[in-house]
Amino acid sequence: MHKLIRFIFTVVFIFIFINEKLAAQDSKNSLTREDSSIIKTKATSSPKEIVIKYGLASFYANKFNGRQTANGNKFNSVKLTAACNVLPLGIWVKVTNVKNDKSVIVYINDRLHPKNKRLIDLSKTAAEKLGFVSRGVTKVKVEVLGKLRRK
Repeated sequence: MHKLIRFIFTVVFIFIFINEKLAAQDSKNSLTREDSSIIKTKATSSPKEIVIKYGLASFYANKFNGRQTANGNKFNSVKLTAACNVLPLGIWVKVTNVKNDKSVIVYINDRLHPKNKRLIDLSKTAAEKLGFVSRGVTKVKVEVLGKLRRK
C-alpha cells in the first residue's frame, strides 16, 4: 500500500513538474517572481532568478519522529527541516513569519500529502524559532536559497 501511494505521488509530482517547466519558459524575462499560488510555479535552476512564495505554514506533529522522509532520511523534529510539494527536495529556503518578521533557514527533505493546501510543513524547532507553535498555522514568505555546495 505504501509503495502504491509513493508511486502515485511520484506520477503526480512529475506531471506538475512538466506543466510548471512549460509555464516557467513563458516567464523567463522576469528576475523576481512573487507568487501566492502554491501550485503554479517551481524553483528554477538559474541562480539569477529569485523565487518567492507566500502561503500557510504548519509544523510536523511529534508522532512523525523517526519516520522516513521523501529523501530517505529519518525525520527529527530537532533539525531545521521542512516538507514542501512545490519546491524540489534538497534545497535550502528562508522562511519568514509574516506576522512577526522572524525567519529561519530550513532544508527541504520531505513532501506533504498531495491534497494538503499548505505551502510548507516545518519541523517543530523551526516553528518555535518562527514563534507560531501555539497557533499551529501561520502565513509565511518562502525564499529559495538553493542547494548547499560542498567543498
